[in-house]
Amino acid sequence: MSHTPRDLRNTGRHDRSGTLPPVPERSISFLRRLGFPGRAGRPERPERPGSARLRAVLTAAFCLLVLSAVTWQIASRGPLRAADERLGDAMRRASPPVPLAELLADLGNMEVALSALAVAMACALWRARRRKPVLRYAVLPYAVAMAAVPLVVSLLKAWIGRAGPLGGSGFYPSGHAATAAVAFGGAALLLLPHVRRGWPPLAAAVALTLLNGPGLVWRGYHWPLDVLASWCLAWVLLTAAYAVASRTAPASPEPPG
Repeated sequence: MSHTPRDLRNTGRHDRSGTLPPVPERSISFLRRLGFPGRAGRPERPERPGSARLRAVLTAAFCLLVLSAVTWQIASRGPLRAADERLGDAMRRASPPVPLAELLADLGNMEVALSALAVAMACALWRARRRKPVLRYAVLPYAVAMAAVPLVVSLLKAWIGRAGPLGGSGFYPSGHAATAAVAFGGAALLLLPHVRRGWPPLAAAVALTLLNGPGLVWRGYHWPLDVLASWCLAWVLLTAAYAVASRTAPASPEPPG
């Protein structure tokens, strides 16, 4: 059987990366579309000045708008709150086995989420020792974002005082959902400059965050909008942390290892 020589294969357009060899920048191209810059030192397509920053601002503003609208509906006992509670009741009735639902809900526990973020921070600090010392400060914005979660969530809980599915008060927004989103998301963003392919840590962070939310609702710990509001808050915090951390990004790529 004959084979086409590698140098004669059609790998796509000549003015852009083809299919051979693998194109690492594609793994995080969706981040740039949402306003996040690409990995430090990786080639990117030319872009109008300020467009990435504008997208980041618009995306964060949209999340703030959603958070404000949901908070208003919950505080004013609007129709969205009633629909949210009906959806929460339906989800609890259709809950998977308790051990599985509890396992997913526990992803937002401090012991789990903070451990993931701490490991990513340690990895980033260890890799930074081989480069400019200033890179070590890239972990600080994520630590600040994580520290801001309990402060902001506690203030909203005290102000809204929403009752939980199983009773009590102070359930909006979800501290567990916000903790999971910021911790797993921050860990993925910290690892991004140090891995050859960016999509595995990002996919893991998204999957763990999305699995934690339904687990909280299935176990009756929160209503669905409690979780959605926390995700919006986490997005804003992560966007701000990434914007600050990227200022210390290296000018040249570091070989993973």
